[in-house]
Amino acid sequence: MERKSIWEKYTQEDWEKLEKTCKNYRDFLDAGKTERECVKEIICQAQVKGYRNLEELIEKQETLKAGDKVYAVCMNKAVALFCIGKKPLTEGMNILGAHIDSPRLDVKQNPLYEEGDLAYFDTHYYGGIKKYQWVALPLAIHGVVARKDGTVQEITIGEKDGDPVFCVSDLLIHLAGTQMEKKAAKVVEGEKLDLLIGSIPLKGEEKKAVTANILNLLKQQYDIEEEDFVSAELEVVPAGRARELGFDRSMIISYGQDDRVCAYTSLAAMLKIEDPEKTSCCLLVDKEEIGSVGATGMQSRFFENTVSELMELAGGYSGLKLKRCLGKSRMLSSDVNAGYDPLYADAFDKKNASFCGYGVVFSKFTGSRGKSGSNDANAEYIAALRKIMDDNNVYYQTAELGKVDIGGGGTIAYILSLYGMEVIDCGVAVLNMHAPWEITSKADVYEAEKCYEAFLNFA
Repeated sequence: MERKSIWEKYTQEDWEKLEKTCKNYRDFLDAGKTERECVKEIICQAQVKGYRNLEELIEKQETLKAGDKVYAVCMNKAVALFCIGKKPLTEGMNILGAHIDSPRLDVKQNPLYEEGDLAYFDTHYYGGIKKYQWVALPLAIHGVVARKDGTVQEITIGEKDGDPVFCVSDLLIHLAGTQMEKKAAKVVEGEKLDLLIGSIPLKGEEKKAVTANILNLLKQQYDIEEEDFVSAELEVVPAGRARELGFDRSMIISYGQDDRVCAYTSLAAMLKIEDPEKTSCCLLVDKEEIGSVGATGMQSRFFENTVSELMELAGGYSGLKLKRCLGKSRMLSSDVNAGYDPLYADAFDKKNASFCGYGVVFSKFTGSRGKSGSNDANAEYIAALRKIMDDNNVYYQTAELGKVDIGGGGTIAYILSLYGMEVIDCGVAVLNMHAPWEITSKADVYEAEKCYEAFLNFA
């Protein structure tokens, strides 16, 4: 089955819509480099469209009816949006599910140290990364500092033109003979991914004078004490804005596109939905990159508990009704696939790879090797999706994640499938996946939003 680039199929109207979508997407990437920042931006956009906090409705004991829009938040790191449908919840929902966490470096709880008159933050990498990719780059610090008095201070350093940036240093090539003989996994080890943060000593200090100066600056500029790091969540990410890539400006290069490209397009589609037949849901969660664990990951009970509260306000909750709702739901696990890279063609089965600029990607299964850890979508469900895509002029492709024996990966799809609902992975092809800077095609971003909107309107 031959597939082709979709760029030549666009009308002038398509081009204008595409550019608007991708401009909004780049703005979203710049506003949300951490899970907390994403949730904050998502809530802001949702409230503009009339979404209300579910907790407030519960406190007021309000009822929900068709057309109502609500959202629920978990620890400021996961969020679920619902537009109540005309059909009862026991007939199921149409669900888009993506994750908003991305690989990064996390500042440890006892991070500050000094060596050779240089001050550092000790870090711990998060998610699957090639550690050597994170050295010799300008890096920014995003996050929060929570104090004992209950106040929480947001921190963003390294994004404005006048801000300082930070860096993980690397060994100069002139002295790197031994280093260059190591395997790629060992060229830079995890404990060497420490952030260089300063070098000026504090006058009058004899020991750890540079550290003393850093602490003095942190107190003066940010009101942060050394003890505050114990209850801080500070994430180290590439500094800089999302940019257009190529002479033709056909691509986007940015940090965090896995999986915020699918999170944004899912959100954008969700915010267009009005009075659906079946309840629409956009679920954006944390911790996928480390196994979807923890209170804010997909394996938690956040989603299930939220749907229970939703049902109670929409006519009455029971365990059986909840099971019927989830079992009859349909989901697109909105997650990325590996874009075919001609420079590394040996890693791909070209007939079953996803290509940049060929449209949104459906992946019947993920997992690794013999489909280990995979959700495997039913043929009947895929056939129904084919019809939805064709009826709505959505360009799509199908793909696997690389050659069978090379590796693989997973998404949140298998977790939702445990409820008995129909689930398939559907997202955007990405080059440089899990690198500090990832690449997507504008055409695929546009098609993803079209795809997700068509799916949510499916009765």
